[in-house]
Order: sequence, then C-alpha cells, then structure tokens
Amino acid sequence: MINLHKGLNERALEINVPGIRVFANKVALLSDGINLTIGEPNFPTPDRVKTAAITAITRNQTGYSHNAGLLELRESVSRFFQHKYGFHYDPSSEILITNGASEGIDSTLRAILEEGDEVILPAPIYSGYEPVIHLAGAKPVYLNTSKTGFVPDALALESLITERTKAVILNYPSNPTGVTLPRDVMDKLVEILSKHKVFIIADEIYSENSYEEQHISFAEYPAVRDQLILIHGLSKSHSMTGWRIGFVMGPAHLIGHILKVHLSNSICASLPSQHAAIEALEYCRDVPSEMNKEYIQRRDYVISRLTTMGLHMIHPKGAFYVFPSIKSTGLSSNEFATKLLDKKHVAVVPGDSFTEFGEGYIRISYANSMENLISALDRIESFIHE
Repeated sequence: MINLHKGLNERALEINVPGIRVFANKVALLSDGINLTIGEPNFPTPDRVKTAAITAITRNQTGYSHNAGLLELRESVSRFFQHKYGFHYDPSSEILITNGASEGIDSTLRAILEEGDEVILPAPIYSGYEPVIHLAGAKPVYLNTSKTGFVPDALALESLITERTKAVILNYPSNPTGVTLPRDVMDKLVEILSKHKVFIIADEIYSENSYEEQHISFAEYPAVRDQLILIHGLSKSHSMTGWRIGFVMGPAHLIGHILKVHLSNSICASLPSQHAAIEALEYCRDVPSEMNKEYIQRRDYVISRLTTMGLHMIHPKGAFYVFPSIKSTGLSSNEFATKLLDKKHVAVVPGDSFTEFGEGYIRISYANSMENLISALDRIESFIHE
C-alpha cells in the first residue's frame, strides 16, 4: 500500500480537532450523558421560517443564486441592521451571503492573508480562527485578556501591532467568556486601530444575544468603516445553525475580493435557506428577545449554582456561555473536564481549548434545557465535593 501521508499539506496535518468537538463526541456515546459543550440553541427554528423554506422547495427554488446571495436577502440584511443598529451597508455591493459565519470568516481570511502575516486575537478566544490563519501561512498573535476581565486593553493591543500585522479579530459578545465590550472600551479600541493600516474583523454573531444592554457594533464607528469587515449570521439569533446562513459586510472593494474566494469555494449559499433567512429577518425580529428571556433565567441559575460550589467567574452579559475558574480544585482544565466526563457523564470544554490563556477555566454552554442544566449542575456539585 502506498503511503501518501508525506503528500499531505503539512499545515493541515498540524491542525487538531478542537476541544469542543473532542468532548462533544465523547459524551454522545453515553446514554445518560449531558452535553454542555456545543454553542447551539436548543430552541426550534421558528415555524414560519421553516414554512418559507418548504415553500421555496415546492416552488422549485432549489438552484443556484447569485454568488453573493439573493439580492432580496441582501436587502433584508441591510434593512435589519439599519433598523436595529442604525448603520447601512449597500446590498448591491457591500453584503455577501455565505454558508454560515464560519465560511464567511474563512473566505475573509483567505482573501486578505499572505505568507508571514500576523493576526492579533484577544485571548481566550473561539478556537475556529487559529486553524484558518495557520492554513493561510499566517501567524496568530495573542493578546492576554485574562488579567483585564477578559476585555482587551487598547494600549496593550497596540503594542502587539508590527509591520507584519494584517488584521485584528474581535469577537464580542465573546465566545467563550460571554463578556461584552463597554462603549468606553470600544471608543479606545477604535481610536487606536483607526491609526493603523490593519483590517478589523468584527465577529458579532452573538450580537442578538446581549442581555444587559443593546449590543454596540464596530460598524457604528465611521472612523474604521473603510478597514472593517463585519461577520454575522442567523445561527445563534434565530436558532438556525444547520441552515448555514452567514453575512459578510464591508467596503465594496473588499467584499468583491472576498466574493471571489467564496464563489470558488462554495458558489453560493443554499437557496431554500436564503428564502428562510428573508423570513427570519423580515418577520421574526422578536425571536431573539424571546429566546433571551429563557437564556437569562438559565444563565442566572448556572451562575448561582457554580458560585455556591466555589467556582467564580466574570459576569457574562452576552452569548450563552459561562467561563468559571476551576483553579481552586487544583486540577488543570483538561483534567477537570476529563474526570467530570468519566465520573459524572457531563461534558464541558476545558479552557485551554481557547488558547493557553484559558487554562484554569472551563466553558459551560447554557443553550440547553433547564432540566438538563439542573441535572448537570447537581452532578458537577457532586463531583467537586468528591
């Protein structure tokens, strides 16, 4: 048998399966396992959104769309953000529909990164960025936020900018910490970044899951609009993870180049999903706020239980994660998560899955039923006592 291992892309060989999936796959094998790893709403997709997709299928609207997505959908995207946040993107040239936000991030990074470039990432941070940066021959540079309440310090960020820095990725509300950025912090970040020739990639996929106050978008700042690429989608806001609808918004000349990568990769997003997305944006704008009522109850319950156990955390104001410290247990994050799964059949994500700066923490997703959360926290409490 011919061994083609040496013929594979070395960069691809160096990529590991993220910790989220490692523990999710393990708990799936347990009949009584409770999965608190995946960031997926447990709510069903709204009925009228599903009906819109079914109608599209029965009308044989199942072919290709424009590579950038249906113009009607891009117009809906433009109206939604104009209505919700007051900023405008031209649907004809500044909005691209992708196969989920993840493909939008991939196409964006492959469009802008070159060999030897650097991308600054405030850490701990979602594990999906680093592999794509690595595959492009670029290097992630991490800004440690574990000493600043998981909020990036603008001057510390600026100190990391070099002649090789191509982009900064800002993911707020944050996965994994649930932290949001206050206005004064965003003002300072914009002031600093507007002075440098770097792209700002704002992954705001959790913007509709903001609990204490309305989300502030980087697109609201004219000073950085020419260097800003905004990533968004419907997976979290409308419980549409499997529909794979994402949005990339930015200046026309940038979107034009990202579009070329996107169409070479996947041609276009699923047409029935695009028709469903129009329905979600136009007629289901209240769905996120209704889900948020449940999320807030779950979040507060989880925080209360964990605090009683002696596990403390920065209060999360967005997304649907808590990121408690487990340093008091004397276990590493991986040891804690592994032992918890083995002994109590509860899966959480070790903090080091979100870079080394997440060590000493675990991520718990409360995008699960209250029944499962109660049972899981009972088991976690038992595990800690033992």
